[in-house]
Amino acid sequence: MSKDRLRIAYLCDMSPLNRNLYSGGNARIYDSLRKHAGEVTILSRSWHALEPVRQLIHKTPDAVNLRLRWRMHLALSRYIARGVEKELSKKPYDVLFCAYSFQSLCNVTTPKTMVTAYTSDATQTTYRLSEIGNHYKSWLGIGRRLDGWVERCEYATFHDTDLLLWPSKWQKDLADQRYGLSEAQSRLVPWGANLDTPPPPFARTEIHRTEPVRLLLIGRDWFAKGGPVAFDTMKELRTRGIDARLTVIGCVPPDFHVNEWVTVHPQLDKAVPEDLAHFNAELTRAHFLVQPSYESYGFAYCEASGFGLPSLCLRVGGVPIRNGVNGFALPVGSGPKEFADKIMDYVMAPQDYIALTVAAHTEYEESLNWDAWGRTTTGLLHDALEQKRRGV
Repeated sequence: MSKDRLRIAYLCDMSPLNRNLYSGGNARIYDSLRKHAGEVTILSRSWHALEPVRQLIHKTPDAVNLRLRWRMHLALSRYIARGVEKELSKKPYDVLFCAYSFQSLCNVTTPKTMVTAYTSDATQTTYRLSEIGNHYKSWLGIGRRLDGWVERCEYATFHDTDLLLWPSKWQKDLADQRYGLSEAQSRLVPWGANLDTPPPPFARTEIHRTEPVRLLLIGRDWFAKGGPVAFDTMKELRTRGIDARLTVIGCVPPDFHVNEWVTVHPQLDKAVPEDLAHFNAELTRAHFLVQPSYESYGFAYCEASGFGLPSLCLRVGGVPIRNGVNGFALPVGSGPKEFADKIMDYVMAPQDYIALTVAAHTEYEESLNWDAWGRTTTGLLHDALEQKRRGV
């Protein structure tokens, strides 16, 4: 079939026009589909006839809202789905594409010739059962009583979906095993960097034992991003005679994690040219992103790779780090000594460090960017649509 522009209905519980939600991923997915796949129409976030319930939930405290909203959406999905189906009937869509909120897709019946697709870096169940879920234990006791029901809803929804696009092998393997997915529907398609403009031309900073070694951490929550370990790694390097420095972007460490060798940028808005210039400069001159956080993916690692900046993190979730390619994911339990040891390996072998930076940048160019995601996803959507039309 000809690769015509697809007509895509975009479904999510949050608007992709808000670039801050879902760490910017929702907006990037939407942008990439528009650029590569076709005409994208954002479906309403309304619960339609049950919209007053959603509005009532939004008035609750954030901690309650976050946990209650998606569960209530799932409980009422059979009724909310009728409103989604009514929206879908207004235009001849080729694809219903859902990002993040599987509950938005639950119980939605689509025309036989329409492809359904879904992407997320985790599911509620895989997250809960992972090291990440164990690290961030839920305080909502009643939520644990609903876990079996949630998983049954996931199973039914995913088996009714034509394409499941997972950004990490970790998530794909867990989903395939947990839900019994087929290779035809479950695909690995890495996400990209959370950057509006491409990184500047690749020019990696060299590393030398006698010069400052610059570490970087990016994130809004110092403790969640592993800031204490990054700080102590810097201190450990300094005890070994290395002039280590730490730059923090996006949050403010507590006073006991700040000293003369720590530089803090509380917020850099990449939409502001001056802030973007600062952001680019910090990633260009840094030697390692040190971010031992617990998360299911991590856009900062993609951004670092775009600058040829190797990342050091923990082997947790689906972090997009391949050992020896764009950094290293150390075993869970690794601390400042282990992170410092890895950095010292490259301080003592500058040529190996240059090779690592080149490999990191290549990883970004070939995989960890949204153009790569958009091209691959578009091809998969066209193939699924062709197969569906042949089967009708």
